[in-house]
Amino acid sequence: MTASLNARDGGNATASTSILNTAPCVKAMVFDGATTDDPGEFDSATSGVTTLFTVTGTVRVSLVAICTTLLAGASATVEVGVTGGTATLLAQTTGTDIDTGEIWHDATPDAFVELSSVILEKVVANGLDIIQTVATADVTSGAITYYCFWQPISPGASVIAA
Repeated sequence: MTASLNARDGGNATASTSILNTAPCVKAMVFDGATTDDPGEFDSATSGVTTLFTVTGTVRVSLVAICTTLLAGASATVEVGVTGGTATLLAQTTGTDIDTGEIWHDATPDAFVELSSVILEKVVANGLDIIQTVATADVTSGAITYYCFWQPISPGASVIAA
């Protein structure tokens, strides 16, 4: 067990074995890239960026994505990160490689069951929001549900679904 600062508990140090012991924020994304301003639309002017989670302060995060409907869209790619590091939380992946029921945690989603140790834990500092970026082409259909497990590091830190 390790001690961690828990702002939810008034900033008191508490024992924690894993960030995955916390209840996640959940964001479901449905793609229809043929629709203007849809999260699946790739547009070179806006770069296909959608905010998934709004972050306040500095937090520890682990992100899990589950494909709930097969993604379509030729050469479309999807990645999750923050401004300046758009693939820092989930690696850029060709959308059609993310199949229904698969767990997306790296560039090659391929399983319906994974060890929790493959889910990376990262620190997101200074209130950088967690974003999804669609690139190369539109994701024309499909759905992904994102689960963001988080713990505050700085006092008053939070994560909410956008």
